[in-house]
Amino acid sequence: MNYTNYFTNRPTDEITRDLIGRPLIYNEGKEKLGGYIVEAEAYMGKDDRAAHSYGGHRSPANEGLYRRGGTIYIYAQRQYFFFDVACQEENEPQGILIRAIEPVWGIDTMIKNRNGKSGVLLTNGPAKMMQAFGIHDKNWNLHFLSDSPFIIDLEDKHRKPAQEIIADKRVGINQSDPIWTNKKLRYYVAGNPYVSDMKKRNYAKNNGWT
Repeated sequence: MNYTNYFTNRPTDEITRDLIGRPLIYNEGKEKLGGYIVEAEAYMGKDDRAAHSYGGHRSPANEGLYRRGGTIYIYAQRQYFFFDVACQEENEPQGILIRAIEPVWGIDTMIKNRNGKSGVLLTNGPAKMMQAFGIHDKNWNLHFLSDSPFIIDLEDKHRKPAQEIIADKRVGINQSDPIWTNKKLRYYVAGNPYVSDMKKRNYAKNNGWT
């Protein structure tokens, strides 16, 4: 798969929207784990006050954002880990946080990895998704996607079509900057129960797929 072209050939927010419905798979050779991406957030680089690279900040911790599009950027907050993919050309530090998947492959193993949590709680948040994959470190940080156990299937025939993709505010962004706080850079399948904080009353028929 041509990850470099996919993650550099248009604006990061457009790439983020296009990822919705695509399979994300983690396979270290034992078992295929994963599902369809139902929620993702765009981070627009040096001007984006919510981005780790805001103002051109660069450190060993966020180096992944500065690599070429298609490079994995894994970061940690407390004991939790988050999976991002760098976008755009090298030294243009934009990226996408994959926030949630609807699980399809290796569900029993993912439930074990989540200490028995199942249903929507299995993968309805970025840290939960990484726990479901059994990832508790940054070993795959700075690796290019094609050189890692992660696969994002870019074939359109394998993409699951959503009835509606919503653009909304990102989650947990500092309220002190109203412009970037309110930018609609989070994309998700309308009514899908695995979207973080999706209310039961808003669940859609067929989980929001066509």
